[in-house]
Amino acid sequence: MLSFVSYLSTYVSRSLLLRWLLPAFVLVGMAACVGNAQALDNGELAFEGQNYRVVHIDLKHEQLGLYWRNPQDGQPFGSIESLRQWGEARGRRLLFAANAGIYDRQFAPLGLYVQDGKTVVPLNLAHGNPASGNFSLLPNGVFAIYPDGHAAVRTSAAFKAEGKAAQQATQSGPMLLIDGKLNEQFIDDSSSLKWRSGVCAKSPHEVIFAVSEAPVNFHTFGRLFRDKLGCRDALYLDGSISQFYVDGDGYAGAPAFMVKPYAGIFAVFAKP
Repeated sequence: MLSFVSYLSTYVSRSLLLRWLLPAFVLVGMAACVGNAQALDNGELAFEGQNYRVVHIDLKHEQLGLYWRNPQDGQPFGSIESLRQWGEARGRRLLFAANAGIYDRQFAPLGLYVQDGKTVVPLNLAHGNPASGNFSLLPNGVFAIYPDGHAAVRTSAAFKAEGKAAQQATQSGPMLLIDGKLNEQFIDDSSSLKWRSGVCAKSPHEVIFAVSEAPVNFHTFGRLFRDKLGCRDALYLDGSISQFYVDGDGYAGAPAFMVKPYAGIFAVFAKP
């Protein structure tokens, strides 16, 4: 009789324990699934002796936006950290961020900037002196996301000729790749080495960002997009100020002391 009572007590205790623990395990499992579902496809990639941080964005599942000014006070975000904190204060977790296109000395976009369908800065087709900056190293180009959700990289002239309204767009330069070919301005053994960031639309809904973890020249960076990432049209974003932020992995690209205020930041926030 005593052994039966002991067995019954043990059985009841275990049953109660399972009743308490099972919901907890379910919640933890659900949280893990949500976290994994929110994680972006990214990683370190080696190419010709240099490392790069590469991030893939699936536009069918992630919303890639551009952010320049705080909508509450009109002040520029300036940094990825400021944008991250702004999102956090509103219950929005920043999954990915990167510097957008080249800007001028007043920290305003030097070329086309479209945010949420509104053209803030018009397309810039001026032919400047290539010695004055990379934007004038022609052809420059535009990365755009259109209202139907597809993305494309075009030369600035081609973007104008198409005449399509963009939902999000940034103009920068030079183009790294044009229809599968390296920009003819690039020199294979160039000694101009800088941290560099760029973007391509490998397919209408697959966007690839890459930033070097050490200084490289344009020729090497262009070949990364062509030979390793399989892109046909790719756009240079910026040089030694370039940084990416990936949730859970932190920052990649140029050292923090090199970074200056951005005029436009690409960002993906976690879905509610």
